[in-house]
Amino acid sequence: MIELGEVTKRFQGEAAVDGLTLVVRKGSIFGLLGSNGAGKTTLLKMIAGIYKPDEGGVAIEGETVYENPKVKQRMFFLPDSPYFFPQSSIEQMARFYRSVYPGWNEERYAMLGGVFKLDTKRKLSRFSKGMRRQAAFWLAFSCMPDLLVLDEPIDGLDPVMRRHVKNLLFQDAAERGMTVIISSHNLREIEDLCDHVAIMHKGRLVLEKEVDDLKEDTHKIQIAFREQAHEQVMEERLDVLHKETRGSVVLYIVRGEREDVSRIVKSFDPYVFDVLSLTLEEIFIYEMGDAGYDIQLILL
Repeated sequence: MIELGEVTKRFQGEAAVDGLTLVVRKGSIFGLLGSNGAGKTTLLKMIAGIYKPDEGGVAIEGETVYENPKVKQRMFFLPDSPYFFPQSSIEQMARFYRSVYPGWNEERYAMLGGVFKLDTKRKLSRFSKGMRRQAAFWLAFSCMPDLLVLDEPIDGLDPVMRRHVKNLLFQDAAERGMTVIISSHNLREIEDLCDHVAIMHKGRLVLEKEVDDLKEDTHKIQIAFREQAHEQVMEERLDVLHKETRGSVVLYIVRGEREDVSRIVKSFDPYVFDVLSLTLEEIFIYEMGDAGYDIQLILL
């Protein structure tokens, strides 16, 4: 279990992460979403023990992460731009990780060679962005971490390799109880991968829920009212995140239990009432709008 208690990190007097409290359970694939500058990467670096919180603390299984080699040997942080030693090859990086990760699995390293199919003797600096990303995943999965922290992990991978990586993440989470924390702007990938998501804005959490619960609590509905006065009265009874008028039909994004929403709307006996499916991307957009972020800028 990962626990963050009232964590704050400032840079030049500004809080990149501001009093954030979060618990990530073991074996979860946890998605971290947010606008640019929300503090996601800073938070990931504190979880990985790269940054020391100015206030609060980060602990894994009750042990502080920062400057704790024993805890760091159980985690792997894969940043947006993977780092390798200058002029190194996969073979040389594997030798290094083999020496610092007690959980390194040689058999798995060899097996994954058949998945990634990269030249282990070629300098990594000569690889494309996508190939370097593949190499980083190859090394990360071979280290057999208990916690894998990923910052924009799928960027640069082709569709076939994305599927391979997803399958490996699912396998390790299910079979070994590995915990995965993923920050990404690709909400379709997050929706496919994660069982739990949190949305950050200006260093704070806007919400944090299981993906299934989030979809059950947020709905897109379209209504054609019999009387104009019904529109305002109904809006006062619902938690409306967004509203659009399209001729005689009004489209709403609302929060609440589906049964409660349906009961309230049906009490006005509208001409038309439909509940439409929402994607995680749509939920993110409207939750951010509710938090004060300009939806029009997001939609550009």
